[in-house]
Amino acid sequence: MSDETPFAVEAQALDWIIRQRDPAFDDWENFTEWLEQAPNHAAIYDRLAARDAELDEYPEPADDIVATKQPVFANRRTWLSGALAAALLGIIGTSMFNNNVTRIETVAGEHRTVALADGSRIEINGGTIIALDEDRPRFARLESGEAMFHVVHREDHPFLVEAGKAKLVDMGTAFNVIRRSDTLTVAVSEGLVLYNPERENISLDAGFGIEASDALGPPRVQAIDPLSVGSWRKGQLVYNGTSIAQVAEDLGRTAGLKISVSPDVASLPFRGALLISDDQQRVIDDLTALAGIRGEKQNEGWLLTR
Repeated sequence: MSDETPFAVEAQALDWIIRQRDPAFDDWENFTEWLEQAPNHAAIYDRLAARDAELDEYPEPADDIVATKQPVFANRRTWLSGALAAALLGIIGTSMFNNNVTRIETVAGEHRTVALADGSRIEINGGTIIALDEDRPRFARLESGEAMFHVVHREDHPFLVEAGKAKLVDMGTAFNVIRRSDTLTVAVSEGLVLYNPERENISLDAGFGIEASDALGPPRVQAIDPLSVGSWRKGQLVYNGTSIAQVAEDLGRTAGLKISVSPDVASLPFRGALLISDDQQRVIDDLTALAGIRGEKQNEGWLLTR
């Protein structure tokens, strides 16, 4: 009998679902072998595949903002359905640093949606700082953290996002931006985004992303799964070769987990899908099982080691 937990099997099934979205997927032999490993594999895969197909049927999150004082978590089944997006809209606070610019901050684990006057919408992940300018309604500055932008197209007035040294000009689309201490990651799920039009002038269509470093060489453009863009909004984190250090940072921002990473595992690549759960230990167990590492419980979080 398999000693896998149902949560671990759910994560494996979701990983197969994500991989099968790629038109070039051809690993059917290993997929069939996985289905036959245990009686519950096929049942769990079928259930999650059906829910995954239903995600597009859910309406976009409401524009209303619901204030919360603490990070909000949901059970993993509610997350999978995608219906919790509106319930997780939260605000940690806004402050004015001049008469026209509003600075919005969220703490780890909090999510907020901001509706703009032109009909555009910004979904803000935890641990994020973003600035909006009343005098520039088609502008946002992402100082740190992560946000998903849903922009209404206006040909005569493009939407501009600043993040570090980069400028992103939106041509009417949906895209996710992560601003870390020295890197920028952009992923486009719909439409077109121009990266630094005055310098590199790179066009990013739906299904493409870019990663740029303040200190290293030119930005790297790569193909992505557009259905996975901004998946944190639905309680999923999907990776294909991302370092363990970045995965730990994402879990801290999205789920409020406090994770330290030892140097010997920080750069290890991780591929797989993680489901955010109200049981934080399960999330850690899933990560360590998929990555082949250890998670040691500490007083204020976990330490990831070999």
